[in-house]
This record gives sequence, structure tokens and C-alpha cells, in this order.
Amino acid sequence: MYPVFFEIGSFTLHTYGLFVALGLLAAIMVSKKLAASRNIAPQTVSDLFFVIMLSAIFGARLLYVAINLEYYQHNFIEIFKIWNGGLVFFGGFLGAVIAVAVYIRYQKMDLWVTADVLAPGIALGHAIGRIGCLAAGCCYGRQCDLPFAIQFNHPATLAPMGIDLHPTQIYMVLSNLVLFSILLVMIKRNHFKGQIFLSYIILYALFRSFIEFFRGDFRGDFLFDFISLSQGIGLLVLVVAIGFMIKLKKVSSSNDTR
Repeated sequence: MYPVFFEIGSFTLHTYGLFVALGLLAAIMVSKKLAASRNIAPQTVSDLFFVIMLSAIFGARLLYVAINLEYYQHNFIEIFKIWNGGLVFFGGFLGAVIAVAVYIRYQKMDLWVTADVLAPGIALGHAIGRIGCLAAGCCYGRQCDLPFAIQFNHPATLAPMGIDLHPTQIYMVLSNLVLFSILLVMIKRNHFKGQIFLSYIILYALFRSFIEFFRGDFRGDFLFDFISLSQGIGLLVLVVAIGFMIKLKKVSSSNDTR
């Protein structure tokens, strides 16, 4: 793959960073369009994504470093080289949820309406960002002999070189595109506040937990060397999301009968 998109003199544009940036722009564009139908100002969406970007990068990198703490204890400066890959989605997700919840409360906005507007764009942005993972070789898969297996041969790749691997990055791209499509259909017919966002969380957790079984990089252990840390967090988030879904649906039904 191609970890470096191009170099001009001392300037290097890393493919990972490029696609993360493109994913962020796509998420903002989609969210602004959906926000208009919910009477949310476009500038508010831009401000929200600024908060999301900073908190998500911090949370995603923090969890990745925690999982690979032994390496970073001896390579401290590498912690800051996020352009080489090394972000854990659920770390970024939890960091962003906390930061955005605080920001929305401070701005006195409707939490669930805002979350519903942001969810489809986040799914699309995540799909695009995963192309950067493919280029950098991070989040690589287990060895396999499938006809669609991929190999990494660039000397700067983060994946094992010259070995047939599951294309887990592509699995993630496709699953997020499917999720984006589902959410776009749902947002036109959702029945209660929070339904789109919580559906995003539930479906993503299921997709991600399944794909994790094909990952070959160290994932951190959560349970009996079988469930990875990301799977463990995903399953916990899934349970919480289902609980909120049931509660919000009951509240909506109760309000409709009044």
C-alpha cells in the first residue's frame, strides 16, 4: 500500500492523514445538509465537528497507546506521530461523546436531535477514514488464504509484509458504507428522538465486533484471550444503547398517547 501520498522536499503528505481529513469534510457536509431539515444552523455543525475532531483524536490515540503501552514506554515521541496510524475508534467515540454532550448542554441544544443529525455523516466519514488505514497498513487482518486476501509490501507499512491477510480495513469501509445507507433511509422515517444515533451505535458495535475476529494486530485482551478490548467496549456500549433505545421509545409512546 502507500503510507506516503507524496513528498515535496521536506514536506510529506501521509495518506492516512489525508483520508482522515477527507472523511471529516464529508461528515461535515452530510451533517450540515441534514441539520437544515432540523433547524440547526450550519455554523453549529461546524463548531460541533471541531469539538468532535479534537476530542476524538485525543481519545482514540489515548486508548491505542494504553493498549500498546509497553512499546510507547520505550518510544515516547512516537505517541505524537498520529499520521502513521494508531487510533482506536471506540476511544475516539467515547472521548467525542463526552465532549459533545458537555458542549451541547452548555449551548442548551437538544441532545438527541443533534446526535441523530450527526450519526449518518460520522458513518460516512469513518468509511473514508478507513481507506487511510488501508494505505498505512494499520488495523491489519489475520493471515488467510482467501482469493481476496491482500499483501503489504511498502517498507513503511505498519502491517506484516509479504503475507496474505484478511482485508479488514476494506471490511470496515464496506460496513460503514452499509451503515451510512441504512441511517439515511431511517432518518426520513424515524419515530422518536435518538433513534438514528442509537441505531448507529448498535449496528456499528455489531459490525465491529464481528470484524474484530479477523484482525491480526494486537487488540488488547478483555475476556479469556477471546474477546478483544474493542469488542468488550463495543458490547458494553451496545447494551447501554439498547437500554436508551427502550427508554426513549417508551417516553415517545407515552407522549403520543397524551
